Amino acid sequence: MSTNTSAGAERLNVGKTLLMGTGFMATMIAWTMYNNFVPKILERVLNASPMIEKWNESLSGKLPDWLAGLAAGDADVAGAAAVSLVPLLIGIIMTFDNVFGVIFQPAFGKLSDRCHSRLGKRRPFILIGAPISAVLFFLIPQMEDVLGDGAALLPLMLVIILFVFVMSLWRSPCVALMPDLTPSSLRSQANSYISLMGGIGAALAVGLPMAVSKISGLEETGYTPWVFAIAAVFMVVCSLLLLLTKEQDSRLKGISDNLQAEELRRKLKEEAAEEKRALKAIKLNKDEKRSLIFMLIALFLLFCGTNVVETFFSLFAQHILNLDAAQASSRMMAFVAASAIAAIPAGMCGKKIGRKRTIIIGMATIIATFGGYMLVQKFAEGSSFAENSTWVALFLGGASTMFVNVNTLPLVLEIGGLKKIGTFTGYYYTATFLGQVVTPILFGALESALQTNYLSLFVYSPICIVLSLAMVLFVKHGEANQEELEKAVEKIEQENG
Repeated sequence: MSTNTSAGAERLNVGKTLLMGTGFMATMIAWTMYNNFVPKILERVLNASPMIEKWNESLSGKLPDWLAGLAAGDADVAGAAAVSLVPLLIGIIMTFDNVFGVIFQPAFGKLSDRCHSRLGKRRPFILIGAPISAVLFFLIPQMEDVLGDGAALLPLMLVIILFVFVMSLWRSPCVALMPDLTPSSLRSQANSYISLMGGIGAALAVGLPMAVSKISGLEETGYTPWVFAIAAVFMVVCSLLLLLTKEQDSRLKGISDNLQAEELRRKLKEEAAEEKRALKAIKLNKDEKRSLIFMLIALFLLFCGTNVVETFFSLFAQHILNLDAAQASSRMMAFVAASAIAAIPAGMCGKKIGRKRTIIIGMATIIATFGGYMLVQKFAEGSSFAENSTWVALFLGGASTMFVNVNTLPLVLEIGGLKKIGTFTGYYYTATFLGQVVTPILFGALESALQTNYLSLFVYSPICIVLSLAMVLFVKHGEANQEELEKAVEKIEQENG
């Protein structure tokens, strides 16, 4: 049976792509709110913990000369009377999600590659993991609210660990759903719509605290449990919307006859087995391996630079800008709104001028924006100009980050090839999650030592992204290969002709 489908005539099914993006929307609701609120919950609980207080006192007694040096340098250390391990401990705890991601996401990406069920390859992981994650997410603020700051530390740690573990089980399958159902040449464009859905999820997570705070009139600790409860419901609803999608191998597109479809499935299965035996499915040549390594290093450094802002901005806003959680969320609205606005243009830009060039433009803009913002806060602190610059920095930072993120995953998947989408999705998230593991600990240790009230955040971030940009310059592969796509389509048409 012949079809008139050609690679040049491929068009993105926007409706189906948006439905696929509801899973990513659920994750963004969770992680955006997690990053905005959990560091502040941890700061309160850790400061109230008798165990942490003893650790601080013990370390302070061993470092009197260092404390005296901080005082002489006019560091803001609350009188330089004691060492606080709280920033470091917050950084360590905030890496739990990324540690579990590094350990479990590649494995579950591979497992989903081999999964065959009535719900498809990826959706079973999402539809089981998302509701469980939502329940655990709801419980996070309940530990502080029910038990009080002083007794909440260990129960809070248990809930956080369970939450991040379950979230790590369905992240790779959730992301792999899009490239499963989208031709190679359309993945940057499709990823822009997925990112748009993620931006909408982040906007919901940012706008929700503002709305609940205004309606309830409660202080931050009073409205936080309500915010988490409502967000948990959103997570479940978003994940259930995936039931409206239908997973189907994109290679079967245009085949309506069940017998012919079954025959093609058999041929493709035999072909895949033969390729696996010959090691052709995953074997890269020397130049491709080099590009993959440099790209994974670049992703590691990129997420070191961007995740640190997401993790510590709420504390920066509290200590430098004197904002509570709802006010900090209002500033972050500029970031997520810009991300949502830039999502589709970022995909179009990647398709028009190339993924690598788009990534470079985005990185360069982030470096200039965050570096300039640090200088404004350093030399114009407290002025109206410094306050207004926060909106500008977050808006430009959000848009620039989207130009990078929309194009990095398709670039990595293009290097890997069609046969191992789940596997290379796992590689992608291994690199990004390693960055997110390292950066909160490293920055937390630096902040504990320097005690700048988190002002160093916007020095650390641009430095990481400069190093990431240097790595991207060595990447030579990853653009969509239209010629190979056309040959693949022709081969399928001939086999069914």
